[in-house]
Amino acid sequence: MLRALALLALMALPPLTAPLPAQAEEIVLGLSHDEVAITATFNGSEVLIFGAVKREAPAPDAAPLQVIITLAGPSQPVTVRRKERVVGIWANTDAVEVDAAPSFYAVATSAPLDEVLSATEDLRHSITIPQAIRSVGAPGEVENAKTFTEALIRIRAGSGLYQVLENDVDLEEETLFRGQITLPAALTEGEYAARIFLTRGGEVIDIYETSIAVFKAGLERWLYDTSREQPFFYGLMSLAIAIAAGWLASAAFRVFQR
Repeated sequence: MLRALALLALMALPPLTAPLPAQAEEIVLGLSHDEVAITATFNGSEVLIFGAVKREAPAPDAAPLQVIITLAGPSQPVTVRRKERVVGIWANTDAVEVDAAPSFYAVATSAPLDEVLSATEDLRHSITIPQAIRSVGAPGEVENAKTFTEALIRIRAGSGLYQVLENDVDLEEETLFRGQITLPAALTEGEYAARIFLTRGGEVIDIYETSIAVFKAGLERWLYDTSREQPFFYGLMSLAIAIAAGWLASAAFRVFQR
């Protein structure tokens, strides 16, 4: 009886370890649309990412709140080649295979990137473009292997596939935020991962992740599926279209000669 009473008394005592406090600041997110259809007339799209910061208590009197938004397309291996003049002819000399590079990557911030994110947090969460590209190593005989990754970033940035949008996220009263990312026409199908980071003093305090589906639709989808599921029929159709186009061009030429 005494043991039972002692056990009941211990169960009535408060736990020695207090529960963890709730997250001070959390992200509540919205998207203008969660899917993008690539059709025959597709020439790009814009994705609006907006949301609010949920708080259980007043905002801390620390460094100002900042927002970072990233949108990444499917990653895939990429071979980067370097061309040099060999006996007066431009030829491929060295090559480095990047293990995984996003087909599309955009990072938008509410302030200059070096102010909203520390190098340590960038390394931990792979936020900037160089950190999002995974390149384990290069052949030992290749000099300046880092320049291959830099070249890949430069080429894709020039075609709009890699974007750094500093000061492009509107943040009002450290509560409401809004950012817009433009998707180019040359998109790869797949799930595009969207991540939103809240930071203070360069340190990440909350993360929200979601995805946007990008897929072919209409005539684009039919041609894509036919080329892979019925290659023989697709080849015959392409040949027939080429013959018909050649015949029509020849007939039109003869008409103009008269």
